[in-house]
Amino acid sequence: MLNFKGMRFPTDVILLCIRWYVAYPLSYRHLEEMMEERGVSVDHSSINRWAIRFLPLIEKMARKHKHPVGGSWRMDETYIKVKGVWKYLYRAVDKQGKTVDFLLTAKRDMAAAKRFFDKAMGANGEPDKVAMDKSGANKAAIDAINAGRDVPIVVRQVKYLNNIVEQDHRAIKRVTRPMLGFKSFRCAAQVIAGVELMHMIRKGQFAIDGTVMSFANQFYALAGQVRTA
Repeated sequence: MLNFKGMRFPTDVILLCIRWYVAYPLSYRHLEEMMEERGVSVDHSSINRWAIRFLPLIEKMARKHKHPVGGSWRMDETYIKVKGVWKYLYRAVDKQGKTVDFLLTAKRDMAAAKRFFDKAMGANGEPDKVAMDKSGANKAAIDAINAGRDVPIVVRQVKYLNNIVEQDHRAIKRVTRPMLGFKSFRCAAQVIAGVELMHMIRKGQFAIDGTVMSFANQFYALAGQVRTA
């Protein structure tokens, strides 16, 4: 359960602001103006602090409600600008397009790719097959994992198989582009957790007590809140 103790604003205002921020292509200043039109005077810096504080916690809480993914993964990386420098967002989807996992890293190398696979497999189990591009670092990471396995994970470095994950990157970039870059790596990682969460909600990847909910209400439910309006 999230702890909103000491917050000057009501819980529903905080959750509305951070949900809009990671669901739609908006900046913090856009949200400040939108809330002002609704009679709520909140500074954009406050919304920034709420996003950094609460989004990674909500994403972590949501993982226990996530549907299992398929055993055939498509893995790739895209770029996110942090303090004017491009960093790397590793992502994987299954063959149905459901998000497997994600990881923001400072470097694009074998160690970073292996950290991503370790995280993804720890949360989702081991895949039967992984499709990827011709990256030697990504292939080396899987080879290192396969070295300790009796039955190796099948690796397919076929470009057309990865079209599905490359297309999926667009949904993330559409939201992060108006953010105009992040000021710190920590901030980027925490906000991206929220962006990825909203993207997974849209894909219907969560089950909450078997209840059919709207896109917005799923977010509130995953945050442990009952929406009253």
